[in-house]
Amino acid sequence: MKHNALLKVIFSRRMLTTFMMGYACGLPYDLTKTVLKAWMSDAGVDLAVIGLYTLVGLPYALKFLWAPLLDRFTFSMMGRRRGWMLLFQLALMLAIISMGASDPAGSPWMLAAAAFLVTFFSASQDIVVDAYRREDLAEAELGLGSSIYFYGYRIGMLVAGSGGMILSDQISFQMVYIILAACLLPGILTTFLTPEPPMVHGRPRNFTETVVEPFLEYFSRRGALWMLAFILMYKLGDNIAAAMTTPFYLDIGFSKTEIGAMVKLFGFWAISAGGLIGGIMMLKLGIYRCLWIFGILQAVSTAGFAVLAQLGDYLPGLAGVVVFENFSAGMGTAAFMAFMASITNQKFTATQYALLTSLMRIPDVGISSLSGFMAGHMGWFWFFVFCALCAIPGLLMLFKFAPWRQQQAAAQIL
Repeated sequence: MKHNALLKVIFSRRMLTTFMMGYACGLPYDLTKTVLKAWMSDAGVDLAVIGLYTLVGLPYALKFLWAPLLDRFTFSMMGRRRGWMLLFQLALMLAIISMGASDPAGSPWMLAAAAFLVTFFSASQDIVVDAYRREDLAEAELGLGSSIYFYGYRIGMLVAGSGGMILSDQISFQMVYIILAACLLPGILTTFLTPEPPMVHGRPRNFTETVVEPFLEYFSRRGALWMLAFILMYKLGDNIAAAMTTPFYLDIGFSKTEIGAMVKLFGFWAISAGGLIGGIMMLKLGIYRCLWIFGILQAVSTAGFAVLAQLGDYLPGLAGVVVFENFSAGMGTAAFMAFMASITNQKFTATQYALLTSLMRIPDVGISSLSGFMAGHMGWFWFFVFCALCAIPGLLMLFKFAPWRQQQAAAQIL
């Protein structure tokens, strides 16, 4: 296909749905990260405690435990995927409002409980949306679809992160969370309007097919363990660094408005461009080669934070680091998501994709929970140098199952 065919695919109903579902998944994700940590910093909560709050994200790492139920059962007349999506989206709105009604200094455990519910319903929505995207898109559209999903995801994060940070300078955090809960309505509307994807390969019929076979089918493949190790390690350094960027920006002297405007809004265009360019590059080079290129760029961009730690609150330096880091992260995440989608069996889409993305989240909620202690003891410069070096093991694993010369077939859209 040529230029017109590519445009037709990009502006199709499937890609618009993918974009809107990405937005619906990205918005709640940042509410328990950037906005919550800024709120806690404002309330005078200790840096180490802020790092420990990363543990409320455990549902993102454990969602494979209940994903089989979402493959097996249908919740409503709307269908297997859309019915569960609607339930989790409505529950998310209520949980976000409850989170905003908490007090980080006076009732930290209540806030933690509300934040945990937000991440649980958000992770559950992710399970269903990932399965929907895998089943709705054609094989040739997975790379581009992952990029467009990521584009929508970042817009959701922009609304929550940038919008939430800027609003918090004008109104209370309680009102901010109510407004952001209402921002989930476009995702709910999309769930009502989009069609249910066909079950080409059927669905699990009993306990064995629901719980056992998805894992047996995956682990019977050659190199399955190497792929899991790669998924665990590929974005390790990037995840550890991301857990502390907001306290880092505040600590070296930037205001919340500067963070909201420069880091979130300015960085958004860079990460969006990276995701889109990454999707097009995957059509040309294949997923495997792009994993090499984008992984190296991610490591170098993480080291850029160490440079910023030396520069301090220097806005041009912040702009350069943010643009480079977000651009490379956009490309790397798009390739990573396309890779995980490509190795799932469509009969067990929700379960297998949840397993893979759960592994991806383990460093985020495990090692990253210690990031506050690490930054406090290492200092910001050496902390970010360490994060950059953490990318090396994931890249070395590519020699095992994705050597440069072994080019995976690219989608035939261009």
